[in-house]
Amino acid sequence: MHATANTPQPTFATRSRGVWLFAGLALLLAASLPNTADAARIKEVAAVEGVRSNQLTGFGLVVGLDGTGDQTTQMPYTTQGLTNYLQQLGITLPAANVSQLQMKNVAAVLVTAELPAFARPGQMIDVSVSSMGNSKSLKGGMLISTPLKGADGEIYALAQGSLVVAGAGAAAGGSKVQVNHLSAGRIPNGGQVERVVPTPLQESNGITLGLQASDFQTARGVALAINRRFGAGSAQALDGRTIRVNAPTEPDARVTFMAELEELPLENSVPSAKVVINSRTGSIVMNQAVSLGACAIAHGNLSISISNTPTVSQPNALSQGQTAVTNKADIQIRQEPGMLIELPAAPQLSDVVRALNSLGATPQDLLAILQAIKAAGALNAELEVI
Repeated sequence: MHATANTPQPTFATRSRGVWLFAGLALLLAASLPNTADAARIKEVAAVEGVRSNQLTGFGLVVGLDGTGDQTTQMPYTTQGLTNYLQQLGITLPAANVSQLQMKNVAAVLVTAELPAFARPGQMIDVSVSSMGNSKSLKGGMLISTPLKGADGEIYALAQGSLVVAGAGAAAGGSKVQVNHLSAGRIPNGGQVERVVPTPLQESNGITLGLQASDFQTARGVALAINRRFGAGSAQALDGRTIRVNAPTEPDARVTFMAELEELPLENSVPSAKVVINSRTGSIVMNQAVSLGACAIAHGNLSISISNTPTVSQPNALSQGQTAVTNKADIQIRQEPGMLIELPAAPQLSDVVRALNSLGATPQDLLAILQAIKAAGALNAELEVI
C-alpha cells in the first residue's frame, strides 16, 4: 500500500492552468463591471427600508410516487401527517389500520417559498419542495394542499401542484445510476397568496433608503443626487448606510417619485475594494477597486510521502511457528525552497492580476498568499472568506 499526504509543487502545465483560470475569472469580472467613470443608479446600491420579501415554510405530503416514498416504520411523521390530512377530509382510520399503512407512494416534505413585497391575495408564487425523510425520489409526485406560514405563525399562502424534479435515476441487479438530485423539486406558480403583508411605503411623510453596503461616500453621493434633482433638503444621509428622503404623501405621486428617484445616476461612484475567497473551492474574486502595494513574497511547498511495504516472515518447517505479515513504513519529507519575489505596486486590477500571476502559484496557494499580503498591509482591499 502507498499513502501520500502532501501539498506538492504543481507541474508547469498544472500551475499555468490554475493561474490562468484565476486570471481569466478576475479579468472577466473586471470587464463586466463598470468603470469608475460610469454612473450607477440609486436602485443598484440602495433599497427602501421595509419593502422586502418574507420567507414562508410549511409541512406537506407528496403523493403519487412510484414506490419511492418514505418507509412507515422509520418515518412516523409521514403516517401522522397522512392521518391528520384524512381526518380533515372526514376519514377516520382505526389505530390498527393506521399501523398497517404502506407509505412507499407518499413522502413527507418541507415546503418553502418567498413572499415578495406588495404581493396581493390570489397572486401565484413559486415554491420549493424538499424531502425530510428517506424518500428515494420525488419525481412524478404531487404536493397536496399545504399551508405556508410566516415567522409570526400566520398562514400567508397555500401550495399545491405537481413537482418538477430535474433529475433521473434507475436501479437494477443491485446497481444504481442517478443523475442530479431527486430528493428536491420545484412547483412553478405552485403557491397562492392568501394574506397581505403590510409595507411602510405609504405610512409616513418620508421614506428611508438603506444601502446594500455601509459606505459613507456612497451615502453622501446618494443624498447629493437626490437633493440635486428634487431640491435642497429633500434627502439627508443619517449614517454610512441610511438616507432619509422626503416624499409626496399621495400614493400615486409617491410611486412616481420613487420611480424617478431609483433611476438617478451616481456619478463617479467607486465600490469598496473587496477580495472574496471561497476556502472550500479555492475560488478568488476581486472587484476593480482592488490595488496592491509594493511587497516581497517567498512561498515554498512541503511534501510528505508515506509508503508501506508488506514483508512476510516465514518460520522454519519444524518450528511450529506461524507465518506473519508485517509492514515496513518509509517516510520521506521534502521541502522545496521558495524564492523571494518582489511585487511592484499595482494601482489597477489588471496590474494586480499580472503581479499575482508572476508568483506562479495555484489558486489554493493564493488563498494563503493574499491573506499574508493583507496582514502585511500591502493589499488595499477588504478580505472576505466565505
